[in-house]
Amino acid sequence: MLEAIHYVRKAIIAKLNGNVTIDGSMVPIYGRVPTNASYPFIRVYSLSNDETDQNQTSFTSETITRVECVTRFTSDDGGELDSNLMVSKCLELLRTRSANYIDLSANGFNVYTSVNEGVKYLQDDLSDFTYFRAIIEISNKIEQIDAVGGLQSELQNELQS
Repeated sequence: MLEAIHYVRKAIIAKLNGNVTIDGSMVPIYGRVPTNASYPFIRVYSLSNDETDQNQTSFTSETITRVECVTRFTSDDGGELDSNLMVSKCLELLRTRSANYIDLSANGFNVYTSVNEGVKYLQDDLSDFTYFRAIIEISNKIEQIDAVGGLQSELQNELQS
C-alpha cells in the first residue's frame, strides 16, 4: 500500500493556486506559511490518512485534508466576509462532482469521492490584529490503481530533482 496524502495536498494546492481572489488580488496558497506571508492567505495541510476497505484485491484509503482560509484586520476594520468568500471559492473548486475530482492517476491512484466534512469558523482577537479563520475539512476516498507505476513515477521525479 502506498501513501497518497502528499499527492492529495499537492493537487489541492495546484487546483487553488491562481484561482482564488479577494478584491481583485490573488490569494497566495501555501503548504507551509512563510514568515513574510501577507494576508489573506490559504494554507493546505494533511490531517489523516486511513485505510478503509480491507480486501484481497485493492488498497483503499480515506484522506482528510484541511484548507484554512486566514484573514486579519486591525481592531474593527474588517470581518469574516473575506474568509467566507475564500471558503466559497475553495468549495467551488474542490467539492465537485466526479468529473472534476483531483486527478492522481499519474501517481497510481483513483480519487472516487470528495466530501466537505464541514467548515469551522474561528475568530482570534489578539493585541495586534483580529484574525478570522475558516477551516474546511475535505475527505477523499482513494483507490491505489497502479502500485508499480506510482513507485516508478515517484522514483523518476526524485532522479530528475
